Amino acid sequence: MRNIWILSLVSFFTDLGTYMVYPLIPLFLASVGTTPTIIGLIEGIAESLASLLKLIAGYIADKVNKRKSLAIFGYGFSAIGRILLIAAHSWVGVFIWRMSDRIGKGVRTAPRDALIAESSVNGRHGRSFGFHQMLDMLGAAIGVGVAYLLIFGGHASYQKVFLYSMLPVVIGVALLFLIREPKDRKEEIMRKPIQFNWSVLDHRLKRLLVVIFLFTLVNSSNQFLILRASNVGVSTQNVLLLYLLFYLVSGLLSYPAGRLSDKVGRKSLLVLGYVFYGIVYFGFGLAQSAKWMWVLFVLYGVYTGATKGVERALVADVAPKDLKATVMGMYSMIVGIGLLPASLITGWLWDKFGADVPFYFNGVLSMITAILLYFAISNPNEKRL
Repeated sequence: MRNIWILSLVSFFTDLGTYMVYPLIPLFLASVGTTPTIIGLIEGIAESLASLLKLIAGYIADKVNKRKSLAIFGYGFSAIGRILLIAAHSWVGVFIWRMSDRIGKGVRTAPRDALIAESSVNGRHGRSFGFHQMLDMLGAAIGVGVAYLLIFGGHASYQKVFLYSMLPVVIGVALLFLIREPKDRKEEIMRKPIQFNWSVLDHRLKRLLVVIFLFTLVNSSNQFLILRASNVGVSTQNVLLLYLLFYLVSGLLSYPAGRLSDKVGRKSLLVLGYVFYGIVYFGFGLAQSAKWMWVLFVLYGVYTGATKGVERALVADVAPKDLKATVMGMYSMIVGIGLLPASLITGWLWDKFGADVPFYFNGVLSMITAILLYFAISNPNEKRL
């Protein structure tokens, strides 16, 4: 439990710093004339690069048993890359920062998730990942709140906020040095050589990863939600409050959802979550006034809190013990790779047909994906899913 607490606090401080910045990025880019298509391109390329690194880092973490070292390197690289953002004055500068930030995330994610899974009490992956997700989201909420106070209370510039965001990120990196590698993992790595081959993975795991990838293709960057809110008249000030509300709701629901999934199984919660996502996206497409954004961001927080930790726990459940980091890296890679086409399609539909069409499109396809998830792992012997 020690490792789970430390890793959760690391994510808390890291996301506090990240989300002092992240919700300001689309507003900053729009202010310098960047189109939705370019925003989608920035997000998609950066996340796809990180995705490829997640699988590689996961395999290395299993092969050489260096989870802690890789996590420190990844978090540290992102922290150093933050310096590039301070000097950014156009979308090119933001793009370079996002690339460096995502490289760090690509290296750290799989080793971190493997540490959480291996540090959990058997059968309690849901509450472990839910607890981590809770502090992660609450850190994001506080980060947005701090950005709001600095911009609108202290009248700070974007560059000053970017500078101040360095402090919590550095604290997060420092905490990583308190992590302990699980002892049973050290013993296992001495007994069994690590080999990875897609064909020998459990059929449940392969079907699950395919369905998650299909859903990712309709789950574009949250930057488009911010743009949609601005599109219907929400002020820059209130956009930050919307994001704060979203992360508060998702953070508060993550741990209860994880505990619930330990008791009733994860598949049903995830299927319902995909359906709920589609309903919320229909709402974003239909909404034509700023007041509906408050409701929709709360509902989107419900979806995120109820599914993100559960999805990771579900993958951890069926991942082979000797390939835990590799499979967690593959999962993260799949989610990230899908973000490039998802963001490009959303941006293109927005530019070509208007702001509402991409939300209808993603909403319909998410419903179809929910059906596929239900039948893809519907074997009675897979009750735990």
